[in-house]
Amino acid sequence: MRQLGGILAGMALAVVACSSPGFGQDPAADDAPGRGLIGIAMPARTPERWVADAAGMVAAFEAAGYSTDVEFAGDDVPKQLAQIEEMIARGAAALVITATDGTALASALASAEAAGIPVIAYDRLIRDSAEVDYYATFDNFGVGVLQGKALLACLGPLSAAAPKRIELFGGALADSNAYFFYDGAMSVLEPLIDAGEIEVGSGETGMDTVGTLRWDGTVAAARMASLLAEHYSNARLDGVLSPYDGLSIAIVSTLEAVGYGGADMPMPCVTGQDAEIASVRSIIAGKQSSTVFKDTRALAKAAAGMVETLLAGGTPEIDDTRTYDNGVKVVPARVLAPVAVDRTNWEQVLVESGYYTRAQIGE
Repeated sequence: MRQLGGILAGMALAVVACSSPGFGQDPAADDAPGRGLIGIAMPARTPERWVADAAGMVAAFEAAGYSTDVEFAGDDVPKQLAQIEEMIARGAAALVITATDGTALASALASAEAAGIPVIAYDRLIRDSAEVDYYATFDNFGVGVLQGKALLACLGPLSAAAPKRIELFGGALADSNAYFFYDGAMSVLEPLIDAGEIEVGSGETGMDTVGTLRWDGTVAAARMASLLAEHYSNARLDGVLSPYDGLSIAIVSTLEAVGYGGADMPMPCVTGQDAEIASVRSIIAGKQSSTVFKDTRALAKAAAGMVETLLAGGTPEIDDTRTYDNGVKVVPARVLAPVAVDRTNWEQVLVESGYYTRAQIGE
């Protein structure tokens, strides 16, 4: 999802270009000198965000004297399981895992536990396993709250006499974060829906109904087209709750295809997440209304620090010991704050912080 500036951008490109299975070390890395091998299991090379996260962790771990092995699973659950088992077999000192399917890793984590290897869940909570030591994440319920508030701010004044019509999109059902995003947004929107000031034109609510397979923009576009045809031939759509920029861009394109975005049919408010470059450009152009920025540089640094502390025999810094129940245990978590982004603050949040250059955004 990201294309970072400076050193981190170069490292991210190296991840993409690398032809070996792991980035940071070749398959013989466990024989290299240093403080130990850290296995980093990522779900896929796309969205681009995972490449940038991996690059940030590699930089932090290798600066501390660890060797690294990054594997991308291509959203293939059996492949990710095999990759994690291989890291364990190679004698990894610790594992940092962003699960392709957060419910499918119990067998691999049991192997890690048997080998005495600590496990950090990264960004996505790993479910149904006691062998998850810590969780490094953003405040994902807070992400949803920011999305709900941004949608309301864009919709403008509300009235039960003339309710604004919106549609709801959720993320992948296999991703535990998707539920936090949705629940956070609905904590803001549902009271107004109940009050009749906002209405879901299709009546489609709940993650089981509005979830999007594999966070796939083409799936979101097809659903948006169907909703427009069935419910908005004689009514205006005012807003769309979209949990992720890859869906938002597809939704915006679908809206444009039926005439939204012109003087007589203004673009509905469309939220997002991850501050992807395409969505930042869309926000600047007045199409997508907002996104949520999560600084992966900070999360990668936090995860690396947690691992270093664990391997030194200490207790990592944590923020939350109550929220992240994975079905077997409450996983102690390091939780970072997200930031809402729109046309008023994108430059300050994204460019002045050094996350993007102005040239990358094209401004």
